Amino acid sequence: MNLPVDPSMPAVDWARVRADFPVLEREVHGKPLVYLDSANTGQKPVAVIEAVDDFYRRHNANVSRAVHALGTEATEAYEGARGKLARFLNVHADELVLCSGTTFAINLVAYSWALPRLKAGDAIVVTRMEHHANIVPWQLVAQRTGATLKVAELDANGDLDLDGLRALMTPEVKLLALAHVSNVLGTVNPVREICREARKRGIATVVDGSQAAPHRPLDIAAIGCDFYAITGHKMSGPTGTGALWARREHLEAMPPFIGGGEMIKEVRFDGTVFNDPPHKFEAGTPNIAGFVGLGAAVDYLSTLGMEAIETREQALLAHATEAMSAVEGLHIFGRPREKAAVVSFLVEGAHAHDLATLLDLEGVAIRSGHHCAHPLMQHFGVPATCRASFAYYNTHEEIDAFVAAIHKVRRLLA
Repeated sequence: MNLPVDPSMPAVDWARVRADFPVLEREVHGKPLVYLDSANTGQKPVAVIEAVDDFYRRHNANVSRAVHALGTEATEAYEGARGKLARFLNVHADELVLCSGTTFAINLVAYSWALPRLKAGDAIVVTRMEHHANIVPWQLVAQRTGATLKVAELDANGDLDLDGLRALMTPEVKLLALAHVSNVLGTVNPVREICREARKRGIATVVDGSQAAPHRPLDIAAIGCDFYAITGHKMSGPTGTGALWARREHLEAMPPFIGGGEMIKEVRFDGTVFNDPPHKFEAGTPNIAGFVGLGAAVDYLSTLGMEAIETREQALLAHATEAMSAVEGLHIFGRPREKAAVVSFLVEGAHAHDLATLLDLEGVAIRSGHHCAHPLMQHFGVPATCRASFAYYNTHEEIDAFVAAIHKVRRLLA
């Protein structure tokens, strides 16, 4: 996909951007590191590392619990990160629950929104391509409520069968959960169209944005979903950070998921008055330094521009797809209409884990396994695949080194 580039924006110096990531300078097994596992976790620029370091060195205190200077600074930094993330997603800050990541966010929806509402005879729709984090919570809710799970299937290219999905949106369906971008196939789902169809039918929608937020411009307001979940560590932010966006009316109606400090206004033994959203869902001391780092990551991504990042990654994807397609015996899983910078593949005669291990010896870091997507592996009839995932800090030369390493491994296995 060729994306339009705003001619008024200065060209990004990608070599200079790459220099912002210290880990990319290291060697592995005596070879230069080629890190192609950004769908697993994104690497961190110096700006993020320094933001976390500065918080602990100069501002460390708990949030919302002290009137002293450090407490005020910590609270302002934490809430400042919420504001930055809200602007990045085009939502209101008071609709954004800060949490440990997408897994927690989806479980919050499952236990606080779905569990009190669903009953026997209701149904939940998920898709074949979902990460386990967007399957297992709904299975647990279904078991406890008597609801059933329906599965939307894929076509041969790895695109959602949209006609089949619409056919599943029957009156008993109360919730539709789907990925914005597949972590295995890179499929970019038309979430705006899907959410519009669901909303016409009174079906609430949960979108897993883990693989979208780091790689493409996002406008959650325009998508029209009910819930949207993101993970910070895939956005070049610290681990243990993320957020759930939810429509205000849902947040107002949902009961707390975890009880404790901060999520209350008043506690008496005869009852508790809960705080307003989003704080109602943020019990206990949060990962303050992590969110300060995530705020720095949002600043970093915004300065580069998400359009520029997406264009860069699409160029890397095109280069990789062409080069990998020329490797004899290499099979790519999924060639959807619109695809993020992820390539899942196998090489004839090599188990995925063996291939990834041998590539690691060449300095190339890729993922192998089921990628927390067992139902998708079952669909393709394989136990595992290898996955190369690219980010804006990768280079065309790294892709060439990766493909050269595949050729070398093939010769070793022949």
